[in-house]
Amino acid sequence: MDFFKRVLIFICCFFFLQSSVPAAEKTYVLRFNTVAGPQQPEVLGLKVFADELNRLSNGRIKVQIFHSGQLGNQHTQIIGVMRGTIEMTFSDPNTLAQFDRRIGVFGAAYLFRDINHMYKVMLGPIGKEYFERFAREYKLRPLDVWYLGTRQLNLKDKAVYRPEDMKGLKLRMPDSPLWIAMGRALGANPTPLGFEELYLALKTGVIDGQDNPLPTDYAQKFYEVTKYIILTNHQIGMLWPSINEDLWQSLPEKYKAWIIEALHRARDYQNRIVMEGERRLVEEFRLKYGMKIIHPDIEAFKKNAKRIYADFEDEWGRGVYEKIQAIR
Repeated sequence: MDFFKRVLIFICCFFFLQSSVPAAEKTYVLRFNTVAGPQQPEVLGLKVFADELNRLSNGRIKVQIFHSGQLGNQHTQIIGVMRGTIEMTFSDPNTLAQFDRRIGVFGAAYLFRDINHMYKVMLGPIGKEYFERFAREYKLRPLDVWYLGTRQLNLKDKAVYRPEDMKGLKLRMPDSPLWIAMGRALGANPTPLGFEELYLALKTGVIDGQDNPLPTDYAQKFYEVTKYIILTNHQIGMLWPSINEDLWQSLPEKYKAWIIEALHRARDYQNRIVMEGERRLVEEFRLKYGMKIIHPDIEAFKKNAKRIYADFEDEWGRGVYEKIQAIR
């Protein structure tokens, strides 16, 4: 009996010890695709995101960065995240408007007064409502808002001051209705073209210009193939780091918290690069690269934009554009 008692005690102790040892926590690899080049601020921010998330999770969540559209272009990377074939990407209002036209209002020219206004809207109740609805209906969840910069016109051979000066100019735009509308709001002939094709198209004259924040122009060396920066300040650019919704809902809460914290730290880093770049680049483009800096009639551009966007009221909801502009 002593032998059997010892065996029974051993078995009980074994199972007790097994139950007291936590099971190995699951690990994840998040592939993050972006069309941005390796030196653009958002890719530098992604490196901070990857490092911070690896540290916070003690290696349980690793981020693999695929820049320059290695896993898809601006459209196919969104589809990939919706389907779960890619875990994460950057989304933006104009791209997501292809699926839900209501969200496109956030990409309209001259919607936001400044970066503080943009963040008050996008991180407040209005932005959260749109993000939750999109995640529910399309399986892609925006998790944060990164400042991409204020978009300016960048032209090869012509100085423009008013929308009518843009008539006939082929202005590169991503291939979506809201981007095309923005080109029209600026008075141009919008021409759909992938970002990865942009430098060569400017160099060869396939297009006459493009619009992007100044740090993007610098990172992609557009100063080599253009002569004019037109300070239209027409859009407060945003990027929304986004994840597949089914994956997000399957994550333990502490994993979600790690991701959000890492994104916030990366946002601070990325935003600082963009804002510092914007402060210095106007003079650098002028003095170092010989570009012409034009201060246009912004009120004329705003008036033209409002005329163009009148056609979108039924899509966005009547009065939504003005409601967002009025938020203080």
